[in-house]
Amino acid sequence: MATRARVRAPELVGKGGWLNTGDQQYTLADLRGRIVILDFWTFCCVNCLHVLDELRELEEKHRDTVVIIGVHSPKFVHEAEHQAVVDAVERYEVHHPVLDDPELATWKQYAVRAWPTLVVIDPEGYVVAQHAGEGHAHAIEKLVEELEAEHAAKGTLRRGDGPYVAPEPVATHLRFPGKALLLPDGGFLVSDTTRHRLVEIERDGETVRRHFGTGERGLADGATDEVRFSEPQGLAVLPDGRIAVADTVNHAIRALDLTTGVTTTLAGTGHQWWQGSPTTGPAREVDLSSPWDVAWFADRLWIAMAGVHQLWSYDPESGTVQVAAGTTNEGLVDGPADEAWFAQPSGLAASTDGERLWVADSETSALRYVDRDGSVHTAVGTGLFDFGHRDGAAAQALFQHPLGVTALPDGSVAVSDTYNHALRRYDPATREVTTLATDLREPSDAVVVDGDLVVVESARHRLTRLRLPEEAVRVADQAHRTQRAATEIAPGTLRLDVVFQAPAGQKLDTRYGPSTRLLVSSTPPELLAEGAGPGTDLFRDLVLADGVTEGVLHVSAMAASCDDDPANEYPACHVHQQDWGVPVRVSAQGTSRLPLVLAGMDEQA
Repeated sequence: MATRARVRAPELVGKGGWLNTGDQQYTLADLRGRIVILDFWTFCCVNCLHVLDELRELEEKHRDTVVIIGVHSPKFVHEAEHQAVVDAVERYEVHHPVLDDPELATWKQYAVRAWPTLVVIDPEGYVVAQHAGEGHAHAIEKLVEELEAEHAAKGTLRRGDGPYVAPEPVATHLRFPGKALLLPDGGFLVSDTTRHRLVEIERDGETVRRHFGTGERGLADGATDEVRFSEPQGLAVLPDGRIAVADTVNHAIRALDLTTGVTTTLAGTGHQWWQGSPTTGPAREVDLSSPWDVAWFADRLWIAMAGVHQLWSYDPESGTVQVAAGTTNEGLVDGPADEAWFAQPSGLAASTDGERLWVADSETSALRYVDRDGSVHTAVGTGLFDFGHRDGAAAQALFQHPLGVTALPDGSVAVSDTYNHALRRYDPATREVTTLATDLREPSDAVVVDGDLVVVESARHRLTRLRLPEEAVRVADQAHRTQRAATEIAPGTLRLDVVFQAPAGQKLDTRYGPSTRLLVSSTPPELLAEGAGPGTDLFRDLVLADGVTEGVLHVSAMAASCDDDPANEYPACHVHQQDWGVPVRVSAQGTSRLPLVLAGMDEQA
């Protein structure tokens, strides 16, 4: 058995307490003898949702030896609310215990720097591995198998049922609905996201006409009672009258024919897109990544590809998909489509004059738009770390993780300001932001109906009709920043080390050139005098500029590894990737080395 670094695991503490345990509180001592995987996540983060999905198979296969514990570590103020975490655990079907850590106490004890991060603790209570980002499930399974064999031989492995206790189901017509579409007869089609189906509803917004989908997670085409979805979200009408559906966790675009009740697949393979995969081609042969919304604009179906921070488009004439805007880097950068940066675009709406595509860019808490020439602009928002509820001039207005946009008849746009529980309005003519309504519960979309707005109140599991007010609602200003503590760094040269150790039995894949990639930038850009830009080494010397004392380092790393077996002509390969946003403060007492663990353990720590 390979020798591996072991560090005693800090205790698990969280002011919000435990979920999915039947009100039982746990310590690491209670879990001794089991392999524990800590999943540091926050429910706004699409990469965290990807990891939840990655872990499902491992969780089922090793449930008598492995205990997965989600440590919820909030980015946004709303995510620190206990009820919001309770809702998210149900919404995303988290079937393991969750520790609600609103003050990031356990996050700090484990020196976590990014969402998502996975930490593996052996049956004797020692940390043996850390993995940041996505694509690590195969590596963790190999490690789990090693730990099972090692600790079974030592007599330190304890098998049996885990601490998970399922909550009682709740009966409602909808469960965490995502998006809605107004039908020609005045009814509505709603994506019933947590129940993996679509629901057709009468004009009253309550009476159910019919369901599309079995209600079980899956990817299958067919009639009303045969089709399967996986957390569907956005809806849009295609020119032929069918309804395009963003089937988010299936990484696919589906098409529902309301006349026949039959659903087919328009785009996607059912597999998640990874760096290096094709970005254009026949729609059914190209991987997608968490499509969250769809809208018809400029003679194409536009797709908010939240999973890779891009906009894609589908052309029904040619049956092809392609990247329309964004680089896959996460952030807020305007300009030509192929240079712009997005951050989990989650809502789309074409303006009433057809000249703009409005975008709810959720992780930057921004309202953005794309012109017909492909240029990307920001109407409201400043970046990944500033958010709040502030009306007034667009340059200083703030949202908090908006998920929906709705074009209004007068040319303005309504924003479903999800984590502020509010409906906001932006007027392009005056460049002013106002609040239309408050006291909603996680609104995620809205549609215009006879001059009113019907809002999808996702966390109240219903549609709510609102009359557009003649005067804006007055709301006290609130401005926030993420509460993660800044890393103290020394002035001068900072050594950046991305730690990556290939999983057991694998090696870096160098068959087609460099197998690693590193991209570094900063906010403000003036923070770095040298070292910004792309490269292929997972280390770099960054030179800090004089006079800039704080900011955020944005680091994106990727490594590809394959099975290390010369006899295997077609080795299995895996991509590991993560984006970090590290708040830093320049100090004479600061560190001159910044390690970021992609996979493995930092042996210099």
